[in-house]
Amino acid sequence: MTSFRRTKIIFTLGPATESEAMLEKLIGGGADIVRLNMAHAKHDWTREVIRRIRAVSQRVGREVAIMMDIKGPEIRTGDLTVPIELKAGEIFDFTVKPHAGVAENAEEIRSVDVNYKDLVNDIRVGDTVLVDNGLLRLEVLAKDAARIRCRVLIPGQLSSRRHINLPGVKVNLPAFTEKDRADTLVGLAEGIDYVALSFVREAKDVEQLREFLGAQKSKARIIAKIEDQTAIANLDEIIRACDALMVARGDLGIECPFEELPVIQRRAVRACLAQARPVIVATHMLESMISQPVPTRAEITDVANAVYELADCVMLSGETTVGKYPLECVEMLDKISRRIEREDDTTGREPAVFTGDRMKILHSAVVLADEIPNSKILTFTRHGFMAFGLAALRPVHSPIFAITPSLELARQLRLPRAVEPIVMPFAGDPDATIENAVHLLQRAGHLSVGDKLIVTTDVVSQDRLVASVQFRTVE
Repeated sequence: MTSFRRTKIIFTLGPATESEAMLEKLIGGGADIVRLNMAHAKHDWTREVIRRIRAVSQRVGREVAIMMDIKGPEIRTGDLTVPIELKAGEIFDFTVKPHAGVAENAEEIRSVDVNYKDLVNDIRVGDTVLVDNGLLRLEVLAKDAARIRCRVLIPGQLSSRRHINLPGVKVNLPAFTEKDRADTLVGLAEGIDYVALSFVREAKDVEQLREFLGAQKSKARIIAKIEDQTAIANLDEIIRACDALMVARGDLGIECPFEELPVIQRRAVRACLAQARPVIVATHMLESMISQPVPTRAEITDVANAVYELADCVMLSGETTVGKYPLECVEMLDKISRRIEREDDTTGREPAVFTGDRMKILHSAVVLADEIPNSKILTFTRHGFMAFGLAALRPVHSPIFAITPSLELARQLRLPRAVEPIVMPFAGDPDATIENAVHLLQRAGHLSVGDKLIVTTDVVSQDRLVASVQFRTVE
């Protein structure tokens, strides 16, 4: 009988993983979602790889979801002829107007342009400027209409087009840029399943993207990436607005004090559990495996902690874009997740708070499944409500077989924890649909005679929506 891993695995596509041969290994090896990082992706490449992923999925017989991670608002330094070696205590300018780097007394102050002209209006004297993932740190001393004058606190080499972080500074860049719009249109035309919105700061950022998707008549779901202090302050409203949350620990670890990062991660996961939203823990999970065949002990523990926290997904970035061991990384996440899941540790579980008869029925189903050893949950869903709801309730040991007639929904159901989506047309008679599903699961090796099934259904009867729970033994 098939053994299921409840924690889902996301990998980022790149040169190390974009070939058909490697995709076949990764998808066949249990990866659930493919992430496309649009920060530098070209549209022709995007179309080509999406079609390749779909073809490989069909060939392997395992449909995976595709997440388009759009770039979002970003502040970067401009181009430099040669890198600049910044020294501790040096005065340095970030300029928003060309040739603004010459001081009044003709003493030349070294400088670099930035791509955000309103930065001088958003930043204040005393603020911190972090460059190149925080490797360079500067303090703002003064500003005028043309430049921001800083003192170098942590020295290092500055090269072209380095990312700038501004901890605690609220910038007035749009959440959904013109580049994002163009990239998303390409993804929607190719049938992507999720759009990950970068640098979400408040709920209205998510709502703006949702309006755009609605105008395109798209059913793609939205993943909100929290990456700065403003997002943390607005966490609950962001979770309510999105379909899933990503704890993007890369920029988050730069924007927030490093000792706060584990606290933020745990708070975000628990808030998502309470509001019935899937949650992804991302970035630097197996970073050392970019160049090494085995992870560090700290990385193993980091992955284990995400599984203990009951995150829906763990995600790989550089490990599978340019790393030497992409398949081994997926296998390592699989192995760690399965081992931790066997612990059945429910300490600190925060049950979701739901209203409505249907959610009470789902809660009853999960309680029953938790009380019956080795039971399995079978649900039927057209729009995902039943499957996402059951996953949010975090059954301790039971896999959730989600039967749906929609291939599009089946792909999206690769995201929530413990859900195994299966495409099957529904019969006119609900009882016949259940019997067909049980036989299908038996033929696939998912069920055996004597297995205990908790069946949840959601049907229209006499113009009323009726949800019910059945218990049966597989014959």
